[in-house]
Amino acid sequence: MADHVIGHAGAASAAVSSLAPIEQTPLKVQIADQLRRAIVTGRLRPGAVLVETALAEQLNVSRAPIREAVQILENDGLVETAAYKGKRVKPLTIREVVETCEMRTVFEVTAARRILAQGTAVETLWQPCQAMAEAAAAGDREALVAADETFHRMLIALSGHALLMQLWAGLYLRIHQIMSLRNDRDVNLVDIAANHPPIVRALAARDGALAERLIGEHTHALASFDPAAVAEQDA
Repeated sequence: MADHVIGHAGAASAAVSSLAPIEQTPLKVQIADQLRRAIVTGRLRPGAVLVETALAEQLNVSRAPIREAVQILENDGLVETAAYKGKRVKPLTIREVVETCEMRTVFEVTAARRILAQGTAVETLWQPCQAMAEAAAAGDREALVAADETFHRMLIALSGHALLMQLWAGLYLRIHQIMSLRNDRDVNLVDIAANHPPIVRALAARDGALAERLIGEHTHALASFDPAAVAEQDA
């Protein structure tokens, strides 16, 4: 009986020791996450002024963590200081839209080449493809963008290139923002979702030339819409 009690206690102790400690996320980080999400989903538009007092009242916090959160976003490149206006969501320029899409092509083509060179399986990419198709059928723009992000993040991750993955995370903030603003317009969500399965099929067939061409066409489709609708003209 004693052995049973000791064994049970030992198992319980082992189970408890496997639990991760609860982390208290700083308030400024929580606020930055909310504001970042609002920016990249297009709810806070390029050029929108971030007024500390209004944000503090809306989020029911003091101004200090708002100021610190906005500084985090400024470091991310999503917020800037404008003369006579203060902090605002950084406007997109036509040049930034084009350059972002060009860099996306470079990143994804590099990932595709590594995937093929290493013989990495790509079956996991079908899951976000299915999620995009379902979101498109339901007319759910936010769900489609989220599934699209999952697809491209998984594509980069499958390359096994840690630095590429790290750099991609920063680039995708802008890609997500551009996609959300573009998708606010009259675009065919089914067509967007349909762009992805051919890429998976080309990678599965180990057809590098076709995969690279499809990635380039997919990226060009994002850059080919009228950027004046979401971007300020270069000064």
